[in-house]
Amino acid sequence: MGFFEVSHLTKWYREGAPVLDDVSFQYDGAGAIGYLGPNGAGKTTTLKLLVGLLRPSRGRALVNGLDPISDRKAALWDVGSVIETPEPYPTLNVFEALETVGRSRGLERDDVDREVDRCDEWLHLPPLGMRIGWLSKGQRQRVALASALIGDPSVLLLDEPTSGLDPAERVIVRGVLNRLKRDHLILMSSHQMLEVTEVCDRVAFLHQGKVLLQTRVDEIPGRIRSRQVDVEFAEPVAADKVAALSPVPSEIVRISERHWRIPFDGSNESRARLLRLCQELGPVVQFTGSSLLLEDAYLELIEEPTEAA
Repeated sequence: MGFFEVSHLTKWYREGAPVLDDVSFQYDGAGAIGYLGPNGAGKTTTLKLLVGLLRPSRGRALVNGLDPISDRKAALWDVGSVIETPEPYPTLNVFEALETVGRSRGLERDDVDREVDRCDEWLHLPPLGMRIGWLSKGQRQRVALASALIGDPSVLLLDEPTSGLDPAERVIVRGVLNRLKRDHLILMSSHQMLEVTEVCDRVAFLHQGKVLLQTRVDEIPGRIRSRQVDVEFAEPVAADKVAALSPVPSEIVRISERHWRIPFDGSNESRARLLRLCQELGPVVQFTGSSLLLEDAYLELIEEPTEAA
């Protein structure tokens, strides 16, 4: 099982506010942790510090108990990573690019072949003989993810792993991550809350270089009142009838002719009233807190940072 830790981690690039400001967390065992925040929050900087691409200004970052700056090879031997937008050499074909990674991990040719076959089966890679320079952005991203999996490292550090993927490709990657988290430790940075909801067990919310909250995903509903509900009717419902359910009709989202996302003030009284009104429109087969609950939590933390701490 893997382990990583950051302790009082701080990073300045120039004079002024630090990109990371006294960040501390540690995780071990197996599971997936969502590292959430908007662009510029410090997510990628944290991952770069964990793999030794940057030096801390203060504090430390350890992977499997080792410092990736002073003992890079040993620290990263059992780590797979995708940081920012990796670009394999465009003149290599897919197999050659993955073989290079496997060889650098000390794998023999037969082991490389088995690992490439495993990654191909899981990620539906483009033809192995196709040159990297000919691939689409989504295909290159799947090759980059495959390179992180070569050798089956116990720790995976993934920076926006579904970036550039189309919806079908994102489904594939989410399935792989859900499979891997059973016996691997994954730190997955993202600003896509839905992706994290479907993959991660725990989350750390990052804003302006500070961690505002660390918690389990299943504990979020007890910490925050969702201000949106997803309502699915048994039969199609006219848009004008759904619009009458909310004081702000323009914020209602039509997911399908039977499925709507409706905003409200978050109170139990309003939730009960909204359910009653929906049932008057027709049979309701689903009435749940929106899948955007993590987004609600993050926005509330930003608005009230003192209380969140």
